Amino acid sequence: MTEAGNRKGSPKPDIAAMMKYTGRLEAELVSIRRDLHSHPELLYDVARTSGKVAALLESWGIEVRRNVGRHFGMGVVGTLRGTAGSGPVILLRADMDALPVTELNEVEYKSGSTGVMHACGHDAHTAMLLGAAQTLAEFRHQLTGTVIFVFQPAEEGASRSPLDGRLLSGGRDMIEDGILDGVDQCYALHVMPELQVGTLGIHPRYAMAASSHFTVKFQGTAGHHSTPHEAVDAIQMAARFVAEANGLMANQINPSEAAVLAFGTLRAGTAINVIAEHSELTGTFRAFSKSTVSRITLGLERHAAAIAEAYGGSSSLELREGIAVVNDGSAVQRMLDSARKVLGDKQAYLLEEPSLAGEDFGWYLDQVPGAFAFIGCGNPEQGITHALHQPRFNIDEAVLVHGARVLVRLAAS
Repeated sequence: MTEAGNRKGSPKPDIAAMMKYTGRLEAELVSIRRDLHSHPELLYDVARTSGKVAALLESWGIEVRRNVGRHFGMGVVGTLRGTAGSGPVILLRADMDALPVTELNEVEYKSGSTGVMHACGHDAHTAMLLGAAQTLAEFRHQLTGTVIFVFQPAEEGASRSPLDGRLLSGGRDMIEDGILDGVDQCYALHVMPELQVGTLGIHPRYAMAASSHFTVKFQGTAGHHSTPHEAVDAIQMAARFVAEANGLMANQINPSEAAVLAFGTLRAGTAINVIAEHSELTGTFRAFSKSTVSRITLGLERHAAAIAEAYGGSSSLELREGIAVVNDGSAVQRMLDSARKVLGDKQAYLLEEPSLAGEDFGWYLDQVPGAFAFIGCGNPEQGITHALHQPRFNIDEAVLVHGARVLVRLAAS
């Protein structure tokens, strides 16, 4: 049933009152965000964050499910059922995990954990969604349908499942626990310092690329430099693989498609005069279409196996598969309409270029139509210009109310 059909005959919610209520939460949202910022947690180790989120949702009378995730059980899901009539089920998502980055900002809420920092704004995402949840809970008597608030761990990476050994991000873990069952639409916001605070940008189709992480290992035979013919050189195999992978991207991928591969680490060898027995390479590749992702994956597997055979060694490839964040056209328009009513007609707009960064919200959009947008958090006048994942990344905290209001309009309009 369409959204319009579900809500036909229902009284219109008082959006102006909702927006005013959210504005009054500004100090509380700043406090929440700063508390989370000073207590960052990595991947699935988000016990403190998820506990705080669940407690707040419960305090507002929202039905809460803790320990969500079939493999790791660290997500939180809140369910709010409107009492003004039937309607669609809309899912709003925020991520909770931080990054292994040492913060260099000298602020009163600086990270208290050495080597861990909210350098991607997930503390802001969580605070914004909590602000939306508190507002919508206050006005549930005016809501039709159901709003699902998803707070996800491990967006920044993946861990090996204790159940089946697969590398899983938090989105996939929670989806496999059924969080998308019955959902009609899903939405998420991501702060972006390149956009001025008070603005929102969204791509009409591809928001982000499929970012796949790989590890390639070569097994050779150690030997002395004086007798190289008795050894199998794992460094030579790794070097050949780098060249072959770059050739794969240059010659076997459609040049009209955006795709990139780069290596991050190379580990090999134990001594200056010993031929290496083992080598290990890690890297990522990014593309938009599933067919291109598959083509690159198969190419890496073939090249690794062929190189190992040619040298007389062996190889293995481990892959964490990525998926592109593909926006639905009608959901994009709904996001734009909501953002323009909150921020102003000229403050929300379509982006011309998609990002080659990755985001596991793509797994949500692969199953349910929705949209992923970037909301501005930059403010050059305040020196807030550093990019995501940098040790001096910060936000203009005015974005917290802006984001919460956009999410409220998405759910209530």
